Amino acid sequence: MASSSASASSSAAAAAFPRSLFPQRRRPGLLALLLVLLCFLSVQVVIHVPSARSAVYQWLFSDHQTEREGPNNCPGCGNLQDADNADKTIAYTDQDGRIKLFKVSAREFVSSSIWENPWMPRESQPQEAAEELLLATGSEATNLSSVDTLATKGIDPIKLKRQVFRRKRKEQRIQELLQMDKEVELEMRNEATNNSRNFDNKVRGSYNIWRLEFHHTNTDSTLRLMKDQIIMAKIYATIARSQKEHDLYASLMKFIKQSQTAIGDAHMDNELDPSALERAKAMGHALSSARDVLYNSGEVSRRLRVMLQSTELNIDTVKKQNTFLVQHAAKTVPMPLHCLHMQLTTDYYFRDGVIKEYFRDSTLKEEEHKAKLEDRSLYHYAIFSDNVLAASVVVRSTVTNANEPEKHVFHIVTDRLNFAAMKMWFISHPPHLATVHVENIDNFKWLNSSYCSVIRQLESARLKEYYFKAHDPSSLSDGNENLKYRNPKYLSMLNHLRFYMPEIHPKLDKILFLDDDVVVQKDLTPLWDVDLKGMVNGAVETCKESFHRFDTYLNFSHPKISENFDPHACGWAFGMNMFDLKEWKKRNITGIYHYWQDLNEDRKLWKLGTLPPGLITFYNLTYPLNRTWHVLGLGYDPAVDIAEIDSAAVVHYNGNYKPWLDLAISKYKPYWSKYVDLDNSHVQHCYTSKQ
Repeated sequence: MASSSASASSSAAAAAFPRSLFPQRRRPGLLALLLVLLCFLSVQVVIHVPSARSAVYQWLFSDHQTEREGPNNCPGCGNLQDADNADKTIAYTDQDGRIKLFKVSAREFVSSSIWENPWMPRESQPQEAAEELLLATGSEATNLSSVDTLATKGIDPIKLKRQVFRRKRKEQRIQELLQMDKEVELEMRNEATNNSRNFDNKVRGSYNIWRLEFHHTNTDSTLRLMKDQIIMAKIYATIARSQKEHDLYASLMKFIKQSQTAIGDAHMDNELDPSALERAKAMGHALSSARDVLYNSGEVSRRLRVMLQSTELNIDTVKKQNTFLVQHAAKTVPMPLHCLHMQLTTDYYFRDGVIKEYFRDSTLKEEEHKAKLEDRSLYHYAIFSDNVLAASVVVRSTVTNANEPEKHVFHIVTDRLNFAAMKMWFISHPPHLATVHVENIDNFKWLNSSYCSVIRQLESARLKEYYFKAHDPSSLSDGNENLKYRNPKYLSMLNHLRFYMPEIHPKLDKILFLDDDVVVQKDLTPLWDVDLKGMVNGAVETCKESFHRFDTYLNFSHPKISENFDPHACGWAFGMNMFDLKEWKKRNITGIYHYWQDLNEDRKLWKLGTLPPGLITFYNLTYPLNRTWHVLGLGYDPAVDIAEIDSAAVVHYNGNYKPWLDLAISKYKPYWSKYVDLDNSHVQHCYTSKQ
């Protein structure tokens, strides 16, 4: 058969091609070449094609596989008891197609390694085949035949579905991230940019030691060193004098004077005399020599204690003097302000032609505006002051920021001494459209000692002695805490008129009380629409944590106070208060005030002032207003937040540092001074002459 087929093929080849192209002598070599090429291709197919390789494995090792199958017909199970001692021979092909072999023991496998049937092809393993089957058929509706197939292979279809679902969800999430909307990405980028711009790094920056402004070239280290040297030199000089070391004593005193001269009034090293460093070195040598001769630890420590006690006494004395001087400056009328009052009083009593014209116009306006003084539909303000400039700022700032200035009526009460000046100011400078009515407290005939217990107390000899017993700063025996109560304003009845609102304004239902040291920055008319919920007083609370509560102002060691009031009740502020005069009359607020004022005649319940009796009188009768209505502290606290001041409706210069004094805190003064009428000739004259 072979020979016949060969002869047939050769005859066919001879017929198809000319004999000259295929000579007979080359036929065996060509067949050998074709055979070698066929073998090489077969080997490559077996190596690189997994299906062909698995078929060859099954054909070559089918007998061995049959022998290894156990009675349970479990392919690949075999005897796994000796799996730990089994060696694995791993075959693989490199990138050039060469077959590589190496052995690995089972102990070298990690615990997560999976034993597979060596006689089954890689693609026929049940796990991967099942996953491929599920991916091919879909996870939403898998047919029954696929499930049965998985079950027959010992694979849990639910578990496989879960794995496929996770894989698909991961792929879907990746696609969503890759296909993110550009507008969303742009929005996120813009938001991140805005956040970075608005990031407040002031605190972080202020503590950055690498910033140039914190590389202090002007320190006080040398200055402090020289001051410490002077202290030690004084101690050694005292010891030297006690031990009759006159030369050493004279030398130390000479160095002390030289160091003090070099220091002068310096506060930083750059302000020291150029010879200061040399003086410090010379003083160091002198102290070293004195220590070798005089040093005695017990004696030095005793001298230091004496010096410390003396310094503490000096500090206490200076503090008392400082408090006294601040109080004295706060209650003293500045020269320009006194000048303004005198000029206005002169104009009031010695009227020239222009002044007479002012009075004629003022008289006509008073007749026209007389009905407004008792009109309940208007906005009424109560101001009690003896300071013309301060009262003018309150009125002007209120009218400037009012939406309807023609509906605002100001009731100003002053004393007899300042009535002419106050009256003259508002005659010559009437506020735009608003109404101002100035009254003299002496015209209130009902305000007498028989009705008002405060007047009786203010006229008592004991109270006057309390106020005026101190003849100089050295006699301040009561301490610093009582100095602030020795202020003439507490002797003025103007300070207590706030407790007699219904008597002063009997036909009004509501009135807003303003102190003369406030500045109005917004329209205040919404305050008349605030529902006080049956309370008498609307005020801003001042308590923060443990500060400004009742125990700060009242003596809770007294049974009358401790039995009737809560020491932790929140305090509030006078200065901007909305009073409901109807409720005032109904609850007899003035009678309550008189009752407690009589009990405090000996000042055992509270110190002097109007806030403590106010807290008592309006106890449980005060409605808390929003804090933005009234911001306090501009007269004593340099740390008030500027943002709070700018957003406040009323700012209050409560404290000793009033804005019209030289003591005023400079950064707060512009809020007040911008409402001063600098075009007035008297203001220009008085304040220019001061300069």
